[in-house]
Amino acid sequence: MKRKISVIGLGYVGLPVAVAFAKQDRVIGFDIDKQRITELNEGYDRTQEVTTVELQDLDIVFTSDPSHLQQADFHIIAVPTPVDSKNQPDLLPVLKASKTVGSQLQANDIVVYESTVYPGATEEVCIPVLEQQSKLTCGIDFSVGYSPERINPGDKTHSFTNIIKVVSGLDKPTLTIVAEVYKSVVTAGVHYAPSIKVAEAAKVVENTQRDINIAFMNELAIIFDKMDMDTADVLEAASTKWNFLHFKPGLVGGHCIGIDPYYLVHKAKHLGHIPQVIPAARIVNDGMGEFVAWRILKHLQDNGYLIPESTVTILGLSFKENVPDLRNTRVIDIVHSLRRHDVKVQVYDPLVDVQEVISEYKISLNSKQNLQKSQCVVLAVPHHDFIQAGWQWLQNLLENGCGIVIDIKGVLSRDNIPENITLWRL
Repeated sequence: MKRKISVIGLGYVGLPVAVAFAKQDRVIGFDIDKQRITELNEGYDRTQEVTTVELQDLDIVFTSDPSHLQQADFHIIAVPTPVDSKNQPDLLPVLKASKTVGSQLQANDIVVYESTVYPGATEEVCIPVLEQQSKLTCGIDFSVGYSPERINPGDKTHSFTNIIKVVSGLDKPTLTIVAEVYKSVVTAGVHYAPSIKVAEAAKVVENTQRDINIAFMNELAIIFDKMDMDTADVLEAASTKWNFLHFKPGLVGGHCIGIDPYYLVHKAKHLGHIPQVIPAARIVNDGMGEFVAWRILKHLQDNGYLIPESTVTILGLSFKENVPDLRNTRVIDIVHSLRRHDVKVQVYDPLVDVQEVISEYKISLNSKQNLQKSQCVVLAVPHHDFIQAGWQWLQNLLENGCGIVIDIKGVLSRDNIPENITLWRL
């Protein structure tokens, strides 16, 4: 029997999922953000993951009315799972989504979670909510699966349909159905995980591994900076060995790499094991904004500028290039650190939402036109427009065309650096 799909949570993950399924049949797209629903119905995706043309050609019912979920029997929950101020898992969004779906759940329905959780959360935390709201029994009246999301915002190469999908189910019949549903749209195929816990663990491991490797690169960057060596030069030489792993230093933000390790740490501690490597990597990566700010201050001093009289222009605030996603951006750490030292900081990012920045981070953005000349320009997020503008534009942002350029991701060419500019790369 062909399944009727609903997707709960229409953000960076949920919307592409809904779009993929809607190319085959009608999909119910649910989100509690009524403004988001209005925008999508008007053909506008604020995440810039889906174009207006794509939205117009699809059969998706965008709604904030939970009763519409009764039109579906295969519910995909794709809501955020952040951490709180103490870096503890915040499962409230996924619990609220479970409550909403549970209130509309019917016999023989299947609920599949794509939200990142710690191993065991789906069965231990989410299923009880579904049962309580629906008055149905999981495993008898309805079933549950888990298929971790692998959406990479801004990445047009690795999309939902061409990345192998890990699937799991409460039992073999459920696993078979979940796999068949996803195989109908995911051309790369699926991987059958032996249990829901294994699928949950695979997700947090994927991003924790990247976090640890980037932390190693960041620690190397700090060491080599003290030795007056360019980290990229060292890595280029080291990468000539056949089994060298290619990672680069940088700010680690976003909704995955900077968040998921805390879910694994939480579960480990609950089991009585105090992890050592994972928290250490988190400390290194969370401290990189402060390190970059320190290097900026030192460069200002070394170049004869007075700190309280200096202006620093920061280009880019989103957590990665070419996306408007502000979640867990670590660029804000540089801003706060510099301002604590009485440096005047102006931030320009043409992609992010101005009001969201004010609401989330309590700072105001500058427009391109009202950027004042500064002593230091920080290319924090290498958006395409910034790179395309090149050295001439960057030099024009500096007072008298001279000063300091901080290239965090090392994307600027060193072959044509203008005179009177000091370049530093992480």
